[in-house]
Amino acid sequence: MKKVPVLLGSSGDSLREACGKALTEFASEYQNVVILDADIAGGTGMHHFRKAFPDRFIQCGIAEQNMMAMAGGLAATGLIPVVTTFAIFMLRSIEQARLSIAYADMNVKIIASHPGLDVGPDGASAQCLEDLACYRSIPNMVVLSPCDPREVQLATRSILDFEGPVYMRTGRSDAKKILNNDYQFEIGKAKILKDGSDVTIIGCGVTTGRALEAAKLLEMDGISAIVVNMSTIKPIDKEMIIKCANETNALVTVEDHNVLGGLGSAVAEVIVQNNPLPMDLVGVQDSFGESGEPNELAAKYGIDTKAIIKSVKNLIKID
Repeated sequence: MKKVPVLLGSSGDSLREACGKALTEFASEYQNVVILDADIAGGTGMHHFRKAFPDRFIQCGIAEQNMMAMAGGLAATGLIPVVTTFAIFMLRSIEQARLSIAYADMNVKIIASHPGLDVGPDGASAQCLEDLACYRSIPNMVVLSPCDPREVQLATRSILDFEGPVYMRTGRSDAKKILNNDYQFEIGKAKILKDGSDVTIIGCGVTTGRALEAAKLLEMDGISAIVVNMSTIKPIDKEMIIKCANETNALVTVEDHNVLGGLGSAVAEVIVQNNPLPMDLVGVQDSFGESGEPNELAAKYGIDTKAIIKSVKNLIKID
């Protein structure tokens, strides 16, 4: 296994900044990596790469469909194109991602910043709550949503080593460090961050930290929760889901995404075919968001720590 360098920047970095710094740090080792940008490097964290490796930074302008198709062509020459823009604009180019990248099974990495309600004040038009559902439905596509700056760094190296198309979320807001320094990331493998016996809480991205906070508060009420970081949405870790379902009486998923088609749906597909048990999906309830601070929006749309606690208590019938 390759040694992972020390993360450039602090644990309070946003996931987008952590990703941009990681790609810059790894660039000397991965000489065939090029960044494709849609005139938004300052917002995705890719300004670090642009400054350090201007000859490997391709400015595509506000033309996301062309950028995605271009990435497929560049991959055919042996390069590893990394396509970067806001998550909402990844939906604009999903036809090209499907045909030029996934159908052709090209070695392209699609990195989407600004997903979900975490976008905050930019409002509903910029808050992408559908991307996990869209991209996990595309054959050949791996879908990731790391939870903190450390995991973003590890996942970035992993996707560069992985042969094939990948879609990975980052994030806009500053992110707390929640993983230990010895944490290891592997595509397709979930990790238990806290053991328990009464309920399983599965999160991804920014909601994993909230799941941990909820579990600590639930302990005060005598409820013991397993907390799972499901940073790979596809391929989903079926073995981990079944294991946790066998060990607890209920299961809650939590995501900064529409409850239709995302993490909760992916987990439910495994549960219904293997070990049905009481389950709840905490996420945005099939609606658009609005402008506001991320924490305020998380509370209003029911994806914050309080919403997780309420869901758990309703499932296991505790007031």
